[in-house]
Amino acid sequence: MRIVKAQPLTTEAFAPYGDVLVIPTVNGRYDADAALASTRPSARPSLGLSQRDPVSPPFRVTQMERHRFSSQTFLPLTPVRFLVLVAPHGADGPNMEQAQAFLAGPGQGITYGADVWHHPMAVLDTPARFATLIWRDGSADDEQFVDVQPFILELG
Repeated sequence: MRIVKAQPLTTEAFAPYGDVLVIPTVNGRYDADAALASTRPSARPSLGLSQRDPVSPPFRVTQMERHRFSSQTFLPLTPVRFLVLVAPHGADGPNMEQAQAFLAGPGQGITYGADVWHHPMAVLDTPARFATLIWRDGSADDEQFVDVQPFILELG
């Protein structure tokens, strides 16, 4: 079975897929407006709150998702490590041969660009809570899930 190893999440490495959000460590503000996007005039912002239980590595990947017309932002509400798995487009969905995995650390969040294939949220070590921002219009175009040839995702 194929194995993909996660590398540390950096702004430069993740740039083809979206933005890394970093909480300031000193007084001040970080504006992430440029990363937020929707290409459907009828879509409205949707703010969700979720909790995720931790997974234990190695992690078996079987599914990917995308939001064709909307960015999707994940902001941890507590310090947490989480996995970020992305893939470019292939002929019939995500090209998993070119998938890249990243390990986000405490104080980091992410915004996936619109139409970016990614894995559903997976956290490590402890249960985690997230605020999630996406644009929805209530149609089937809000999200798409596909099964992929299973492979193992390991921490680097």
